[in-house]
Amino acid sequence: MSQPYSKVAQLRTADRLLARLAELGTELPCDERILSAAEGSPMALPLTIGNCTAGNRWCIHPMEGWDANRDGSPSDLTLRRWERFGASGAKLIWGGEAAAVVPEGRANPNQTLATRENRAGLQRLLAVLVDTHRRDFGGVSDLIVGLQLTHSGRFCKPNDHKRWEPRIVYHHPLLDPKFRVDPQDQSVVLSDAEVERIIDAYVNAAKMAHEIGFQFVDIKACHGYLLHEFLSARTRPGQFGGDLHGRSRVMRTIIGRIRHECPQLMIGVRISIFDWLPFQQGESCGVPMNWPAGEPYPHGFGNAADRPLEIDLSEPMALVDSLCKLGIVALNVSCGSPYYNPHIQRPAIFPPSDGYLPPEDPLVGVARQIHTAARVKQAFPQLPMVGTGYTYLQDFLPQVAQATVRAGMIDAVGLGRMVLSYPTLPADTLRGETMQRKLVCRTFSECTSAPRNGMVSGCYPLDAYYKNRPENAALQAIKDQSKSNV
Repeated sequence: MSQPYSKVAQLRTADRLLARLAELGTELPCDERILSAAEGSPMALPLTIGNCTAGNRWCIHPMEGWDANRDGSPSDLTLRRWERFGASGAKLIWGGEAAAVVPEGRANPNQTLATRENRAGLQRLLAVLVDTHRRDFGGVSDLIVGLQLTHSGRFCKPNDHKRWEPRIVYHHPLLDPKFRVDPQDQSVVLSDAEVERIIDAYVNAAKMAHEIGFQFVDIKACHGYLLHEFLSARTRPGQFGGDLHGRSRVMRTIIGRIRHECPQLMIGVRISIFDWLPFQQGESCGVPMNWPAGEPYPHGFGNAADRPLEIDLSEPMALVDSLCKLGIVALNVSCGSPYYNPHIQRPAIFPPSDGYLPPEDPLVGVARQIHTAARVKQAFPQLPMVGTGYTYLQDFLPQVAQATVRAGMIDAVGLGRMVLSYPTLPADTLRGETMQRKLVCRTFSECTSAPRNGMVSGCYPLDAYYKNRPENAALQAIKDQSKSNV
């Protein structure tokens, strides 16, 4: 089916991008051209985070790799990815890897583990990144590297990429049928005692990360995973549900204990600052799953209860305020979930194999994320914040990034999918080199389609290393089949 949206790559100039945004009823700041560090690029400015200083405003988002060994240790592919993070020129590595704090909490059987058994593996990841950065940039005194700690909750697949093994916070009337959870099965709902053991696992993983040499840990609370799901657990009874204080208790307890038991370790949080109803493929594009009109929707976070497709930041702002009081040093602002509403979380014109065609021009989703993050930044001007959702801007990413940072809308700009295809974008732009257009991510979503089908993660269209792997042919067959099914 043909797409009704203009491709960003065809806009060519900043003026045409701005004109397209105006047609869509939105706007973004965008500089006319990319500035180098020598020309005073805002992206070259240092950023103080806690007791450390990052040498520029580029950040690498954490990656959920599908390429570790089954014991959670890094494979050669995992090490290659971290080496490329080190070569990127970005001075803030936000978590690097989504590392599960318990084996049963993995989103796939080949996810990296943040357990004592993988201590040596995590050391190797950190060493290859730091050594590469030192080699390419002469030093690491202005490099900040963290480790993201996670539990996948509802989206656990620790043993087989085809089999969900969910550990949920509460039964969800829309997500349960979407992901084949028996609504009568209480064994999949985590008990309070199990939650307490997971809290212990987060704290133990943080201590280990500090011992290894990571400067901070990210307590992941985004994208539908465990700590994000807790934030919508209004229907869960007991101490970990109900009001916002109860729903945020797990996250706050983890942060408080790490602060107490490992006071030298800095703590950041990556958060889905708003969420919406789950979506599904409709006749021509993604549509919200059915929810009775006028009936309050109690299962979101950061959306209006009576208008679940509208943003309401009252609870997220209250939560961020409490996290600041607990002593977090930075916030990475994301939204939604790649599992049930990816068009708001990672805007793209081409959906993954299990996704849906976007119901809006992806530029609308980009602008929504950037402006929402700016609202949070305005409310907490002293808290360093990283922005998300820029990759779909493609060739214009650096121009919008430097304009938003200059305007104070955000402190740093994170790269996710883009760094898989074009890891040295930060270094190239800061050095004043021409961007390598052949490496710019065009959001084909193959980095999502491949792992969703049990293949290693990577950029198959633009990274020759992956293009030449045997999985590429199988991936193209899956893509062709998904197109015929839409």
